[in-house]
Amino acid sequence: MQRRDLIALIGGAVLGWPLNVRAQQPALPTIAFLDASVGTAAKLAAFYAGLKTEGFPKDRNVAVEYVSVDGDYTRLPALAADLVNRQAAVIAAAGVPAAFAAKAATSTIPIVFEVGTDPVEAGLIASLNRPGGNVTGVTTAGVDREQKLIELLHEVTPAARAFALLVNPSNPAVAGQTRAALAAAGTMGLQLNVLSAKSETDFDTVFAALAAAHAGGLAIAEDELFISRGAQLAALTLHHGVPAIFQHREFVAAGGLMSYGSNVAEIYHQVGAYSGLILKGGQAADLPVYQSTRTEFIVNLKTANSLGLSLPPALLDRADEVLR
Repeated sequence: MQRRDLIALIGGAVLGWPLNVRAQQPALPTIAFLDASVGTAAKLAAFYAGLKTEGFPKDRNVAVEYVSVDGDYTRLPALAADLVNRQAAVIAAAGVPAAFAAKAATSTIPIVFEVGTDPVEAGLIASLNRPGGNVTGVTTAGVDREQKLIELLHEVTPAARAFALLVNPSNPAVAGQTRAALAAAGTMGLQLNVLSAKSETDFDTVFAALAAAHAGGLAIAEDELFISRGAQLAALTLHHGVPAIFQHREFVAAGGLMSYGSNVAEIYHQVGAYSGLILKGGQAADLPVYQSTRTEFIVNLKTANSLGLSLPPALLDRADEVLR
């Protein structure tokens, strides 16, 4: 079984049931979970826990149709349109590209997003306190992630004067990510090379450019393609001997050096809770966007040793978790 097929099953794939079987099921409100990345166990567990707090235990009085595009944004518009045609009660949209695809597909079905950018600046909503329309959700825009990624890379390789930032130009949030990282590097007097990848076929070109630029480390911007390919990116950084930092624990667990980012459990618990509130009659227009500021810093000490890095004790003391 292919990974994408497996992912489609883990949310309870109502989409694949035969019509006669579905007709026999009790009528339940349906949440369509449209994920631009992949459905990790931690993400889905937190989402279901949030639903439960609002009176919708998993597999009891709500149906969840989970759909993942595994980082392939080109599939999002058609899938979002299909979920709208199926008359979902709520669409939970994970990631900026998924949020935009859902908003483009419907102006009536409530949408609860999770995004790592300012949703007002991006044009998803009118304001944080009163989103208006049919869209609300969770944002981590208040966390200075790009700045922190550059700072932490500089801390572990203080002699390096140049670093690189990997972005996906297909991501609507790329301009803000790049601007923040360049500003952080400029403040520290560092050169920052911005490298782009729209698909995993671009990764070899990225690492060749990284070597040519003599970059002392790689910061990987928040992007659902990169989340889906986190293990592959971790392996490439090890293969090329590049200190790297991303925003998700899975990257470090797969052998990446460091991660600094938002707490997945908090974010998706809130997405689930907001979805439940809407099922109970709440209006997306009146639910203020939840601004998550809780962060996690994780270090892989084994990877540091293999890269020949001696990490400062103060940095290890600040880590929420050290993998040895």
